[in-house]
Amino acid sequence: MPDSDESRLSVNSALEPDRKTALGQFMTPSVIAEFMASLFDGPPRLAVLLDAGAGIGSLTIAAVQKLARVASVDVWEIDPIMRKNLEQNLHLLAVEHTVHGEDFIPSAVQQIALAKGKRHTHAILNPPYKKLNSDSVHRALLRKVGIETVNLYTAFVALSVLLMQRNGEMVAIIPRSFCNGPYYRPFRRLVFKTCSLDRIHVFESRTKAFKDDDVLQENVIIKLVRGKEQGDIVVSSSHDQRLTDYSERIFPFSEIVKPADPEVFIHVPTADNDIHDCPDLLGHSLDEIGLEVCTGPVVDFRLRLYWLVDPVKDSIPLIYPHHFSNGRFQYPKQHKKPNALLYGPALEPWLMPNECYVVVKRFSSKEERRRVVAYVYDPDEIKCRQVGFENHWNVFHFGKGGIDPVLAKGLACFLNSTVLDKCFRVFSGHTQVNATDLRNMKYPNLDVLRALGTKYRADLTQGEIDDIIQHIHE
Repeated sequence: MPDSDESRLSVNSALEPDRKTALGQFMTPSVIAEFMASLFDGPPRLAVLLDAGAGIGSLTIAAVQKLARVASVDVWEIDPIMRKNLEQNLHLLAVEHTVHGEDFIPSAVQQIALAKGKRHTHAILNPPYKKLNSDSVHRALLRKVGIETVNLYTAFVALSVLLMQRNGEMVAIIPRSFCNGPYYRPFRRLVFKTCSLDRIHVFESRTKAFKDDDVLQENVIIKLVRGKEQGDIVVSSSHDQRLTDYSERIFPFSEIVKPADPEVFIHVPTADNDIHDCPDLLGHSLDEIGLEVCTGPVVDFRLRLYWLVDPVKDSIPLIYPHHFSNGRFQYPKQHKKPNALLYGPALEPWLMPNECYVVVKRFSSKEERRRVVAYVYDPDEIKCRQVGFENHWNVFHFGKGGIDPVLAKGLACFLNSTVLDKCFRVFSGHTQVNATDLRNMKYPNLDVLRALGTKYRADLTQGEIDDIIQHIHE
């Protein structure tokens, strides 16, 4: 066989960047392909293998070598440059194979809807990663076979599941974003209705698993078995594609997917972020402590007519994440974005009273060590009646109004702690922090939050914040 990494890098350099992005193409390094294939149980049965979005065939090669007894291989690859290399590589494997040059989604939908075509014993996937618009042709096709999803990668996995035989095994490397968030709820429900989740392997980030591609999504490898009763789950982790620091543990399913959780969120512990490290002070829902959280109501481009570079009398302060720096509030601040909105009655639905809030950045930068970055908005900083929080914030509030200042400081202290960061990483695998994520987290009770609030200042170091949390917990 040719060196698959050498072929991968050669083909990668020949692909047009725009087309690569459009198709969501990220080819699999050989060491990851071999690890994925090793997760198959292998013989005794003759394998009928599926690889959708096969690229140059790295995963197929690894799977055939692992399984040994392979009756046939079906691969899909739409890109002609990759398909040429794929056909050459499969020819050298000397197994019966069919290379499908068409789009996998309509092809698979037709097979499923008409109950035609092969059903596979094994599938190995590195599916394309690209959002699907709600009005797209692909979304309409997927709905014909009961699949509702928002990304190509979950569409490929769902279709492949439906093309599997009973007890068929699937191994896939996919972004971790499917583990939480409301948009992927139907996909999670389909997976647990049809399969058992036997294994999760976590990489630190997609840049480590796919270091030759400019991709920032955190990735996981999952193993599913069609029609198998759910049991314990093996959770393994490594920090790079070489798997040099590989480790694994076994967890009860109830610790990965909480019983009776309507969202079916998947909580993924790793060696650094153990589920058991989350202390019992995280025991209360947001409802139980009487608070709410929403996405910042102001979508700035929709209100462009009201933009003001600088505030004027009776204008509405428009607060962005850049107005906070090193924990300090700076307003107004020179920036390409406006500092204020010219007041008009049409703005009322997007404004909040100028009171005390806790605001959390929806997007954290690569330089920030924590996923959740929280600030206390102090109404005394700006003399005004109402304020606008831009859409890049999550805003903790009480009935669309402010929070008691001591409680707000305590909440900010908790949200900025390492304890919370560890627990959030178990819960969420991406750098975006959504209001839904914050609603589904657990919090200390009100007494603990107020006690934290008496000790918290915006200029505390990470170590000082963590010391406060530790002493309160003791």
